[in-house]
Amino acid sequence: MADVTNCKVAVLCGGWSDEREVSLTSGRASAQALLEAGFAKVDTYDIADREFVHAIADGGYDVAFVALHGRYGEDGCVQGFLELLGIPYTCSGVLASALATDKAMAKDIYREHGIPTPKEVCLYKGEGYDVVDLVGRVGLPAFVKPVSSGSSYGITRVTEASELPAAIEEAFHFDTRVLVEAAVVGTEITVPVLGNEDVRALEAIEVRYDTDFYDLSVKYDDPSKHHVIPPELPADVVERAKELACMAHRALGCSGTSRSDFMVDADGVPYIIETNVIPGMTPQSLLPDAASRAGMGFPQLCRKLVELALERGSRTTKRTND
Repeated sequence: MADVTNCKVAVLCGGWSDEREVSLTSGRASAQALLEAGFAKVDTYDIADREFVHAIADGGYDVAFVALHGRYGEDGCVQGFLELLGIPYTCSGVLASALATDKAMAKDIYREHGIPTPKEVCLYKGEGYDVVDLVGRVGLPAFVKPVSSGSSYGITRVTEASELPAAIEEAFHFDTRVLVEAAVVGTEITVPVLGNEDVRALEAIEVRYDTDFYDLSVKYDDPSKHHVIPPELPADVVERAKELACMAHRALGCSGTSRSDFMVDADGVPYIIETNVIPGMTPQSLLPDAASRAGMGFPQLCRKLVELALERGSRTTKRTND
């Protein structure tokens, strides 16, 4: 591939989701890393700015580096806009982004491809439910989570049936659909993946914490306190998780990169929880940490994501004014 550092890059971050501040941090860090990788033309945009649309449409950009998290950025919305402009972009396309963000749809796809995932019940806002029935179907402990929210917003771990109504009400503040999902007791690991058609898993990371789950207080803390690389699990279990992460990447139709989260039970079975199509790109984030263990520094990782974006190209024919 030709020297991609000659490309003009637009870094997209911010937006309107609950993860706006994290996205801004990811965007700033990614822009700095691209400059350190040798890119001379790097502009950063908060997509919530009123002038964003015109700036991108008229800016003559060769590629967009998407550092957005949550609604309107990770769910396929911005990707569709970039498709209309014919601008290649990092990470997954419209459909894969939408599918992975919708946890209920993603779980159906996992099962269709033989990827173990915890059992769940999907609730719809305004419809009734029976607590006894929910406990009978998914058991306890359980997680209650919005279907399409990210970064642990609206998630509650419940251990008693009496806790379900409040947890469900909290989750409905973030979405019109809510999952009540069986909690797998075991070891949490995450597996980042790189590639388009040619996919490879990076080193898995065991995630340790003293809270009920990997919440915001842990995600943006010093990674040395919580990331164990490689995981302290049997090698065959880790390799199976890597295989499943690559399977999930392909099944959802992901591009560039993804990061799948697993809970490994006492029998060594990895259960996939979700797939992130735009993993965090902050100094505390899991993907950059795993890449560094593979000898790929943060600037090199960002350059690789641009290369993968250009390799795939825009999924539409670039418009002209002819």
